[in-house]
Amino acid sequence: MARYSIRKLGCEYVVLAGDQSILRFTSRRKAAKLVADVAELLSVQSALQPGRELDPDQSDVKDAKFLDGEGRFP
Repeated sequence: MARYSIRKLGCEYVVLAGDQSILRFTSRRKAAKLVADVAELLSVQSALQPGRELDPDQSDVKDAKFLDGEGRFP
């Protein structure tokens, strides 16, 4: 699992996963909220047991559809 950090770069705050830049924010508070949300989602995901059946009301995740049909945004 990647280690998340926030680094100030000029007048922006950059969220890093390891050494990879993920997102830029103008507010340190928003960057910190994102890191906290990601940590929570990852902990919930790791708590799910493999082989456990999902709720029957949930549908499978489908591939994204793009507007121009070429697998990219126009």
